[in-house]
Amino acid sequence: MIRVGLAYDLRDYYRGLGYGEEATAEFDSPETIAALAGALERNGYRIERIGMVRELAERLVAGTRWDIVFNVCEGLSGVAREAQVPALLEAYGVPYVFSDPLVMALTLHKAMAKHAVRDQGVPTASFALVERLEDLDGLALGFPLFAKPVAEGTGKGVTPASRIGTRAELRKTVRNLIQRFRQPAIVEAYLPGREFTVGVLGTGKSAAAIGVLEVLLSGSAEPGAYGYVNKEQCETRVEYRLVADAEAKEAERVALAAWRALGCRDGGRVDLRSDAEGRPQFLEVNPLAGLHPTHSDLPILAAAAGLSYDELIGRIMKSALARIGLVRSGPTRRSVAAE
Repeated sequence: MIRVGLAYDLRDYYRGLGYGEEATAEFDSPETIAALAGALERNGYRIERIGMVRELAERLVAGTRWDIVFNVCEGLSGVAREAQVPALLEAYGVPYVFSDPLVMALTLHKAMAKHAVRDQGVPTASFALVERLEDLDGLALGFPLFAKPVAEGTGKGVTPASRIGTRAELRKTVRNLIQRFRQPAIVEAYLPGREFTVGVLGTGKSAAAIGVLEVLLSGSAEPGAYGYVNKEQCETRVEYRLVADAEAKEAERVALAAWRALGCRDGGRVDLRSDAEGRPQFLEVNPLAGLHPTHSDLPILAAAAGLSYDELIGRIMKSALARIGLVRSGPTRRSVAAE
């Protein structure tokens, strides 16, 4: 039986250290970890819970190894925090699920990811990286604009104030973002069209979309953006609708082009929003998507597309095992590369 280590950041652990709700928003609940472990076990894997990066490091130094690690660690600090666990596992020669350190670091930095996809022909809105307020003096983008932290997830820093109509609003919003999150802000041309998230499974040419979900804000939602508050309270503030019209199909095409251009692996999501002409534009990619069975976008999308949670996790594992050349053979495992 294939031995799978499960690496994760528990939200409760960091709360216990004094971190607030927003600071821990990307970390997992015990319910999520239990669901992941259960799904992996029902798919026929032997699970060992590891925990956060420091617990992983201690076990690696002590000589513990696994056939593969299912890694959902987000990391706590730095723009390369999602790359920490993959890099550590590579240093010890342990295979893992999901994208490599380069991809994890690149995609968390939204401006660098947009540079990379734009250079490969993927449509994305015009943007600028603002490290200091002085950078706004030469900004050539026309209003309206949209601003958010350059390296956050779960909609952190995205509020109604993110949509900007004047230079005074721009300066105020960007100042608040830089001071609050201690990182640069990304300022983009505002996209007024529909918002989509596309679920992707697989790697390279084998990658395929499992569906396109349109994100619709309810009357009780914060207006104008799928931000932190709306994501955290998505059950009452957001409607998710599986769509397959022409614009949704174009969103799927753009999403797959971005996924492949960035080198993402095994499973995740690509977020897009359409411009005034109804043309989907790349916003960002999530190579380490949330996996709560009923609260996270990817499992919600999978369920809408007729894929159970167990099937979703099973297909992610199938992609990773095929990629590293590890296949099952009865109760034991064998390496394709060794044959």
